[in-house]
Amino acid sequence: MVKIQENQVTVITQPGEHSYVYSKYLEPIAVVKPGEVVEIHTKDAFGNRVTNENDLPSVVLVDVKGLNPQTGPIYIEGAEPGDTLVVHIIDIQPDRDWAVSALKESFGGLSSTDLTPSLQEPLPEKVWIYKIEDGMVTHNKQLSFPWRPFLGTIGTAPELESISSLTPHKHGGNMDVPDVKPGNKVYLPVKNKGAFFYTGDCHAGQGDGELCGVALEVSARVTLKFELIKQKSIEWPRIESETEYMVVGSARPMEDAAKIAYSELIYWMEEMGWDKFEAYQALTQIGKLYVGNMVDTNYSLVAKIEKKYADVILKDE
Repeated sequence: MVKIQENQVTVITQPGEHSYVYSKYLEPIAVVKPGEVVEIHTKDAFGNRVTNENDLPSVVLVDVKGLNPQTGPIYIEGAEPGDTLVVHIIDIQPDRDWAVSALKESFGGLSSTDLTPSLQEPLPEKVWIYKIEDGMVTHNKQLSFPWRPFLGTIGTAPELESISSLTPHKHGGNMDVPDVKPGNKVYLPVKNKGAFFYTGDCHAGQGDGELCGVALEVSARVTLKFELIKQKSIEWPRIESETEYMVVGSARPMEDAAKIAYSELIYWMEEMGWDKFEAYQALTQIGKLYVGNMVDTNYSLVAKIEKKYADVILKDE
């Protein structure tokens, strides 16, 4: 365990190998109390191995277990099955001055994959290196985008099985949802004592769907604070911003992910005091839906409603 106190912030780095699964069977690397502010160091999706445009992933990752190395598990003191873990995302800072993206063979939203094969030839591998400077992430004049950091992977250990860090599901995982960003709160189910929290795969930015399968990947220092809601169980990850409530559903086909996200958002609205069918009607008229990822083993969709509409039920009471 590497846990260092620096100016009231607990710094957590990963000793030894990172994990490529969300699992309760691994030894925790740190114990954190609710309310404690932590700075977690993460590697990028390629394990920091792709460092220039000649580093093809098929070559430099040939002996690697997978993608998305996770920092964790982190044991949350007092967490019990049936609780909800609330993760306050305070800040994300790059650990270097560049990000990387790539085309990978048999991967991406517009390519044949292992799960959706075809007879076409694989796309060629290609790597782009982007400079991070003055709030911009830039490869060239055409490929220049604002710094929009978020956590691609975040979650807790499932109750029984170990799940790949490439797979999003009820525990969270590789959702690739840009709203998992500084200033927002992420609600995660607790299925094991200590919750066994993991995170990694930070992105300097990403469009809806993570179309080619590789966002602006960056290693980072992530500042978080944990909170527990005792004896309050949720089924799927929730996100709260200053202005919106959101739920993430992950499944295949994509329509099932959408159904999960919207259904779970209705259940959340019921907890606020809404009638189920009035919540259904409200989301039909004013709800929002976007694709977090369309490339992973499960697709992730985000259903959301603005607080000015959802909270009207609370104002009426």
